[in-house]
Amino acid sequence: MPQALTFEKKNILVTGGAGFIGSFLCESLLRDGHHVICVDNFATSLVQNIETLLQNQNFRFIRLDVNEPFDLERLPELADFKLPFQGIQEIYHLACPTSIKKFDQFKIQTLLSNSIGNYYVLELAKKFRAKILLTSSSVVYGARQSHEKAVVETEQGTMDHLSPRGCYDEGKRFAETMFETYRQVHGIDIRIARIFRTYGPRMPLSDGQLVPDFILSALDEKPLVLNGGKEFRSSLCYVADVVDGLTRIMKAKEYPGPVNLGSDVDLSLEDVAKRIIEMTNSTSQMVEGENFAFLSELALPNINRAKELGWFPLVRLEDGLRRTVEYLKANKILLTSL
Repeated sequence: MPQALTFEKKNILVTGGAGFIGSFLCESLLRDGHHVICVDNFATSLVQNIETLLQNQNFRFIRLDVNEPFDLERLPELADFKLPFQGIQEIYHLACPTSIKKFDQFKIQTLLSNSIGNYYVLELAKKFRAKILLTSSSVVYGARQSHEKAVVETEQGTMDHLSPRGCYDEGKRFAETMFETYRQVHGIDIRIARIFRTYGPRMPLSDGQLVPDFILSALDEKPLVLNGGKEFRSSLCYVADVVDGLTRIMKAKEYPGPVNLGSDVDLSLEDVAKRIIEMTNSTSQMVEGENFAFLSELALPNINRAKELGWFPLVRLEDGLRRTVEYLKANKILLTSL
């Protein structure tokens, strides 16, 4: 077999690159000196997330929907990346709508992203023999069980595939099946990251997300709404740690199978809200909220497989919350006027 060509700068495609995690991933890849092609349709993301990257000569943004056929080689804005000659070396596939309060609005798009969108992106990987990583989710393990220990990657979760959120939960399971099938049939070098609940700057505001909405309410001296109830529990992993995990999984010499990325520290929603109130010196109170379909208690991750790749969440909750508070303070007027 002929040896693959190597290039000084890799051409790396990030689908969903203008989203919360995707934008931080693009920044990380640019710092490593690569050419980054960011595609997004802004369904649940913002151009503000990538504004500082648009002037970078190694960054190109293409607005498109991966659920529709696309041909990157024909785009004049990518001419400098020489795709017909160099191709694409790596693909990070993050494109999938994620919204708590608007979940019903994006159900069909979610269904398509977890099927047709995967097909188009996997075909691109097959064409260029690119290494491709899927950002899957902890939802593949199903809802948290009261007796459950941290879940390992070999465990098979159970879920109601006909539930109101089945298009996402079962969709992510099918997405993993598609990626594994392409590996078996076409020999594609795939990677699967199962991401657990993540927080940090650039999370959507007023969308039912826990941390940013708590902070915004605390800054405005408004009640902190505990959607899911005071007994709701979750782990929280800072976005920079998750991005570090994604790049480590991509760089691994051999594919170890799906890898859990998240914090294995169990937290109560009430405790997180109290910390934010104290951190912002707010007089806000806590009140019970709604139970949204897209907001559910999920299992805690066993992260031993990630540790074998040299990964461990380094950012303490206090430090991550502080960075997120500082970001919202600095950008509050802009973000709340969008």
